[in-house]
Amino acid sequence: MIAAIALFLLIGMSTVYYGYCGVYIRWFKTARHRKPEKAGKGVSLMIPVCGLDVGAFKNWVSLCRQGYETYEVLFCVLSRHDPAVPILEKIVDRFRSGSLGSNAHRVELHFRPEALGTNHQVNNLMHLLKYAEHEYVVFADSDIRVTPEYLSKVTASLSDPAVGVVTCGYLDHSPKSMGAALASYGRCIDFIPGVLLARRLDANLKFAIGPTIATRKSVLARIGGLESLLNRIGSDYHIGKMAADAGYRVELSEYVLDNDCGGERLRDVFLRELRWARTIRLNRGIQYYGMAICHGTVYCIPFLWLSGFQGWAVWLCLVTSLIRLVQALVCIESLSCPKLLWWLWLLPIRDVMSFAVWLGGAFGRSVYWRGRWLQIQPSGILVE
Repeated sequence: MIAAIALFLLIGMSTVYYGYCGVYIRWFKTARHRKPEKAGKGVSLMIPVCGLDVGAFKNWVSLCRQGYETYEVLFCVLSRHDPAVPILEKIVDRFRSGSLGSNAHRVELHFRPEALGTNHQVNNLMHLLKYAEHEYVVFADSDIRVTPEYLSKVTASLSDPAVGVVTCGYLDHSPKSMGAALASYGRCIDFIPGVLLARRLDANLKFAIGPTIATRKSVLARIGGLESLLNRIGSDYHIGKMAADAGYRVELSEYVLDNDCGGERLRDVFLRELRWARTIRLNRGIQYYGMAICHGTVYCIPFLWLSGFQGWAVWLCLVTSLIRLVQALVCIESLSCPKLLWWLWLLPIRDVMSFAVWLGGAFGRSVYWRGRWLQIQPSGILVE
């Protein structure tokens, strides 16, 4: 009886959560169609690279072809034997020859000869900061593909001194495999709406999202730089948190990045999302367990069994599933990814997977990251 009541309450709260997600994503849509503001200060765009992602060449070229007045593109890898090096060298050579069609004033490849800490991404960014010429800096993941207005969009708010960090949502707009589609659904219908809801509940964002972080050198100096993140999990989260703690505003850009997941396997998606879940738990503490209200459709399964499939219980679960379906459709339309409609049949599987990831994230400290198994210490420190 107690279990049935608990499930009933969780289902009720989940339907409210689905409704709020749909409302906030619609509000977000209205901001996405604003034209980018006129180019401001020069920008140093920095991309830490480790290995080859799907469509790497096109991804990196898109970062070099920006409709921005003054910018530079700096890549960094930890090892000269990284499989990404030949492609990056080709991009740099084509830029110098003029065949790349880039208007960046500088495209360079740098090598970090040694790892100063466990977080290799932060290692590379710290190295690139030494060579950055401009006050505006943008940290971008290597697996994103962007349009020419990307830099204009993500740096527009930095002209306001109160804004310290700008970050972006991301998803695969055209998934080509089941794994990629599941990953894209998670970001489209859960992650981005969840970020918008967190922004509302916290009165502002208190964190940043890894694929793009735009900031100023002066902000990084004031919050203590990146040194404290060399051995930490969730460096993107901490950059936003440190900026918010220092009194700056963290903004979510209306620009949504395209992340090509290619033929990603289900195991890859699960391990990556499990890493995110454990990172959130160790950074947000008890707030992580409040995410129990995000899984109403999954709770319907045991609730129907406990209720003996009574008529009212069946109707409750049907209504919950319908609200979830409508929320998913609203997110797909608002984020302009109609090709996800072909994969709508995956929605129940995505919900079960999200619950399994959340449950797995509630325990354990091991994470898999770019071919390495790492352990997260109670303080949030990473060790091999």
